[in-house]
Amino acid sequence: MALLSALIPSPAADAAHDSAHETAARFQQGAYSVPCPECHVPAGVLCLARRNMHAARRALYRRNPKTTGLVPLLVGRTR
Repeated sequence: MALLSALIPSPAADAAHDSAHETAARFQQGAYSVPCPECHVPAGVLCLARRNMHAARRALYRRNPKTTGLVPLLVGRTR
């Protein structure tokens, strides 16, 4: 039965997958921190292909990844 649920996604799994992509895009994490060279959307915006990310965007991110941890985001800039 567990194998069958892996083959046939449920609405809850679809929602969780969409939510994960939207969260990564909103906070510009991973490949969503660079603009997409294929569909020409800016950084922090989902690709126009539904529930997919273009390979060119992933390749662009892998060439020069941004490493921003959680602590710099929570701690304000010092004056």
